[in-house]
Amino acid sequence: MTSRTAPFLQIALALAACAAVHATPAPAPAAPPGIAYVDGKLPLPADYREWIYLTSGLDMSYRSVGLPGHHMFDNVFVNPEAWRVFRQTGTWPDGTMMVLETRGAGDKASINKRGLFQDGDVMGVEVHAKDSRRFDGGWAFFAFDDRQPAREIDHAADCYACHRAHAAVDTTFVQFYPTLLPIARSANTLSPAYLAQQKHGD
Repeated sequence: MTSRTAPFLQIALALAACAAVHATPAPAPAAPPGIAYVDGKLPLPADYREWIYLTSGLDMSYRSVGLPGHHMFDNVFVNPEAWRVFRQTGTWPDGTMMVLETRGAGDKASINKRGLFQDGDVMGVEVHAKDSRRFDGGWAFFAFDDRQPAREIDHAADCYACHRAHAAVDTTFVQFYPTLLPIARSANTLSPAYLAQQKHGD
C-alpha cells in the first residue's frame, strides 16, 4: 500500500463503519411490567397524570342524546412503556393501561367570554387494561369509586361489545387519538371491522 492510497482507504473504512452503525436496527422497546393486583382488584395508578397524554374529548358518549346544559371533558393517558411499543409496532403489549379521566366543563370564569374549559372537578376515572393471561379477550375495564382499588367490570357490560365491534386497534378506539391513528395506519394494524366501517362511511 502506497502513501497515496492510505488516506483513501481510511476514508472508505470510516464510511463503511458509519453505514454499519446506521444499518443496525433499533432495539425493541421494553414491554410494560406486569399489572399488579391487590386481592383481585386493580389499584388506580397514582401517577397516571405523568404518563403519556393521548387526547381529550368533549361530550363523547355511547348515547345519542345528552343532558341539556351538561358538558363533560375526558382526558386519556397511557403508561409510557406501552406507548413506546405502540409507536414502534402499532399494537398494544400486555401490561398496557389506558386511563380515562372525566372532568366537568365550565364556561364562566376569569376573562372567558365564550367556549368551554375543564373545571377543577374529576367526575370519574376508568382504566382499560390489557392482560391476556387474566382476562377473556385480553382486555378489561375498571371503574374507580373514590380512587379505591376496583374490580373488573362484568364482561356482559355494553362497553366490551362496543369496543370489539368498533375499535380501530385491538379493542381500543385509536380512531379518536390523532397521535395514534397514523401509526396504526402505517403499521397496517387497523382492525378489519374498523376498515369496513370506514369504507361504508359508518
